[in-house]
Amino acid sequence: MKIRRCAVLFIEPREDLGIDWAALFSGEGALSASLRWVALAPHLDRETTIDAAQVAALGAIGQTAWTERSDAERQLGAAMVEGLLGLGLLLDDGGDDGSNNMAARERDAVLRAQHWRPLSAAAHMFSRWDGMQVDKGMHFPSFEELVQSYGAPPEPAIERGDSAHAIALPPAQPGPLDAQLLRRYTGRNYDPDAPLPPEVLARLLQRTFGVQFQSMVAQEALVFKKTSPSAGGLHPTEAYVLVRRVPGVAPGLYHYHSLKHALEPMAALEPAAASELARQFVADQHWFVDAPVMVAMAARVARNFWKYRNHAKAHRALMLDAGHLSQTFYLLAAEAGMPAFVTAAVNEKVIERAFGLDPLSDAVVAVCGCGVAAAGQATLELRYEA
Repeated sequence: MKIRRCAVLFIEPREDLGIDWAALFSGEGALSASLRWVALAPHLDRETTIDAAQVAALGAIGQTAWTERSDAERQLGAAMVEGLLGLGLLLDDGGDDGSNNMAARERDAVLRAQHWRPLSAAAHMFSRWDGMQVDKGMHFPSFEELVQSYGAPPEPAIERGDSAHAIALPPAQPGPLDAQLLRRYTGRNYDPDAPLPPEVLARLLQRTFGVQFQSMVAQEALVFKKTSPSAGGLHPTEAYVLVRRVPGVAPGLYHYHSLKHALEPMAALEPAAASELARQFVADQHWFVDAPVMVAMAARVARNFWKYRNHAKAHRALMLDAGHLSQTFYLLAAEAGMPAFVTAAVNEKVIERAFGLDPLSDAVVAVCGCGVAAAGQATLELRYEA
């Protein structure tokens, strides 16, 4: 049997602080610190505490070429190799001697097939939430509280270069986009009963996520034209839709097919279950929960990384892609006379489970939504005042 290290592995020296009560009572410094090593392996999707000897052993085994297990055991000891295989940080090839970490090996193979940049894979996998309640689990101070605690924020505009010789520009002239640009705002107060007209949903999805033009540029290489830019013209972001109140569309989970301009049913939901799932999607941000439709944007990384393999900027391009799409979504909602929202404070793992997504292959980035504004404002909204 042969073994190798997992494809992506970062080891973090983590310091845990505590109180040394004996030192405190003796009048000495009371703060104590203990160091532990934490292995971050994206294919495992969990943090793993290891010791210094295991750190050294992992450094002795490569992640690409296979090593005979017997050779590794002679170098590191059979117990060490067996322990690291059990943790899924070392992987076997499933040879005739039997395999004790098939699940870890399979997940590692999925990770390798996507061509992730190692740092990006770790950042993505270990920044995902599950069960977070932003409104209850975190306290976001008001501006008044922030100023009281930290003083005034950094200035809103800065000067660079020779300000004494700055060239004053002519006033911006009115244009056809002004109506949407100036009317667009982040809605935080949605009418909990108002539906989203199906024709509005259709235009939102088609003009934001739909293909406007397609062309075959090479054998089996179909390229798209959409209304937002995308790195390499690849458009990897998929739209997964949670419908709650759209006449003619049953509450449930759907995938929007960008070429067919169609909602593909994935799971039917009772209204109460759809409402609860919406709350979980946006991590209990109550100001968004009443929106009749939410769209989870998930990047199909294989499409982007097909071109940008193990590229330092590929993950950043995925984030930009979602940003472009969300602004287009906002403007279309403003055109329809409705507020919209986009948030990255989402429970990615809940969204993955709901839609059956693999985080190594389908990277949930953000959730956007829109709907009819409520009559009053329970939560502050920043709107343009003409």
